Amino acid sequence: MDLSSLTIKKLAQGLGEKEFSCEEMIGAYLGNITKNDKTINAFMSVFDKEALAAAGEIDALISRKEKLPALAGVPVAVKDNILVKGKRTTAGSKVLDNYIAPYDATVVEKLKREGAIIIGKTNMDEFAMGASGEHSAYGLTQNPNNPDYAPGGSSSGSAAAVSADMCLCALGSDTAGSVRQPASICGIVGMKPTYGVVSRYGLIAMASSLDQIGPLAKNIEDAKILFDIIKGRDKMDSTSCETGRELEEAPKEIKNLKIGLPEECSGRGIQKEVRDILEGSIKKLAGKGIKIENISLPHVGYGVSCYYIITPAEVSSNLARYDGIRYGMSKSGDELLDVYLNTRGEYLGEEVRRRIMLGTYILSAGYYDAYYLRAQKVRTKIIEDFRAAFKKVDLILTPTLPTLPFKLGERLNDPLAMYLTDLLTVPANLAGLPAISIPAGEAGGLAVGLQFIAPHFQEESLFSAANFFENEIAPRHS
Repeated sequence: MDLSSLTIKKLAQGLGEKEFSCEEMIGAYLGNITKNDKTINAFMSVFDKEALAAAGEIDALISRKEKLPALAGVPVAVKDNILVKGKRTTAGSKVLDNYIAPYDATVVEKLKREGAIIIGKTNMDEFAMGASGEHSAYGLTQNPNNPDYAPGGSSSGSAAAVSADMCLCALGSDTAGSVRQPASICGIVGMKPTYGVVSRYGLIAMASSLDQIGPLAKNIEDAKILFDIIKGRDKMDSTSCETGRELEEAPKEIKNLKIGLPEECSGRGIQKEVRDILEGSIKKLAGKGIKIENISLPHVGYGVSCYYIITPAEVSSNLARYDGIRYGMSKSGDELLDVYLNTRGEYLGEEVRRRIMLGTYILSAGYYDAYYLRAQKVRTKIIEDFRAAFKKVDLILTPTLPTLPFKLGERLNDPLAMYLTDLLTVPANLAGLPAISIPAGEAGGLAVGLQFIAPHFQEESLFSAANFFENEIAPRHS
């Protein structure tokens, strides 16, 4: 079975016309996992028995000629910081090595309701802190297209699993670009919705004001189908919101859209090969009649600095619960403080400890105003920059990453260089905006993605532009 060209619609068509059974299709994906994942290490756990049993139920529905749900038989991988009831969920950390999820995350519940088959949980940088897939306590993930290169992070396993045909699509979480960045590097589509449009209930928190669950897929159509299933208000998440009438409205005709090109995101600091692909794409868009306008986002260059003040502060608060007392792993000590120190020292990785210490310092007496409060003011400036820009243009186009993909180990001992990977993706998180990364080309055999950013709740326009780009500007042939 050729899994590389399979899409959600083709899968439904194939099942309906009995070109293959659901069990055969799931068996093919499980076979790919068995064959390839020993080296790629995309999966933390694979639910082979449950997946085949669920496939058998889909086949039974087909044999009875019953109506199939929207995602019937679609094999979906789920990042290991999103809860799946009864399954181990570690968030890539040894401190949760023995944690079994007591309930389904809202997004998982919605997928199951529509007939999706959860094929397994995917590897990730520990507690989503990383941009390379090298910070998991369970071993690094390889880029399936270029084994010497990092797959990006923190949703490294989800992106690698989709790219290597080990699932049809996947869920990840995006705090600074953790869906879009590995999607770009692995040559697939990754989308971050407007903050609050997708419920975070059942997502293990990293930075609660930034985290957002989003889909990874091989094409725009599949990403949109997945997004349409998981979006919506959830009473279990007080930060979730109604999708808004904007999401239900038909988008503008693509040729009536005006696309903004921020000068801060296409000049200094952008590697030449990446800039060449951006400029080539802009010429093609202009040749199709799309209006391109140069704009400015004056404070966007402070995004990474701002992010690495706000995020460690929220991390230090969110990760306080991993103390060896309430749940997860525990290491004994003579006194209560020893239990805390021994547990966290033993089971939390270096990058996680670094951010907890930074955050604790940032929030300590005498430093809150100097760091955290000032970073929040900069965040407001970045939001205002986007508001002003969207009065002039409908969408914003940037590279997803400022550089080409980097090799495994290349930035492991240089945290600052690793943090700068988020330069172009983090502003959308700080502003709560929807954004999508689309494959745009290759340089030296390495995938390069471009990113569209839209105003709040304008996912329909985002997908419309991305679909046009995929079909007219950078078409790919399987």
